Amino acid sequence: MDETLASLLSDAGLTPRGETQPLGGGDIAEVFRLATDQGEVVVKRDDPERLAGEAEGLRALREARSGLIVPEVLGEAGGYLVMEALTPGRSPGDEASLGEGLRRLHAETGDAHGWPRDNACGRTPQPNAPLPDGRAFQRDRRLLPLVDACQARGLMESRLRARIEAIAHGLEAWLPDAPASLVHGDLWSGNVLYTPQGPALIDPAVYRHYPEVDLAMLTLFGSPGEAFFEAYWNGGAPADWPGRETLFQLYPLLNHLLLFGGGYRGAVDRAVSRLEAYQAL
Repeated sequence: MDETLASLLSDAGLTPRGETQPLGGGDIAEVFRLATDQGEVVVKRDDPERLAGEAEGLRALREARSGLIVPEVLGEAGGYLVMEALTPGRSPGDEASLGEGLRRLHAETGDAHGWPRDNACGRTPQPNAPLPDGRAFQRDRRLLPLVDACQARGLMESRLRARIEAIAHGLEAWLPDAPASLVHGDLWSGNVLYTPQGPALIDPAVYRHYPEVDLAMLTLFGSPGEAFFEAYWNGGAPADWPGRETLFQLYPLLNHLLLFGGGYRGAVDRAVSRLEAYQAL
């Protein structure tokens, strides 16, 4: 076993039993399961800065006490993150529990949009320098940096860039500012783990922003069921949800374009067209 990991486990009071066992799904980081005398843990190996941001995010989500399960950080140093292992499994009312938990999570708000440190969404650096206005944060910390990155890699032509810039600079015309909610930040379905104790959140990229950031990610590649939305909205969806859903899907779509290439350009273009039509109403 790597000396750095062995030392980290020792500092955390964990005695390993055997060697690490690779887990699937680690396309960005190496992920392992490890048996210890104190129970199984999950070990992740990645860039130290990315792991430090993830560990901070996990702690923030746990401290929010939303009722959602968040794995405990047991140790983090030297490019390793050691976490509590969760056991997959379903329990009655999972989707409603997820909706209720997210509603409580998003009720924790702050004065500024952003986070005290930058982190990462996948492999993409995520700038989080706080701004008091949510529209400015979405424009200057999310959309425009990814537009620059995509064009620099030859993934975006000038006309599409201009259309996204027009949307970014027109947010104040239709999107009201709002208190900044604590958000998971990368809440696609693969980062929701159902356990016998209820739904759990993993692999966060936390910051504070509009709560619809998390909802839009959940509906981007599928959608939770009606029970989720009934529990989350605790009534009907706001009238401008269609616009917000499309807006907050544009950032992860741009990130997919940046990470995985031109196959996502059509999805970006379609989202831009929907936003242009929405703003014209």
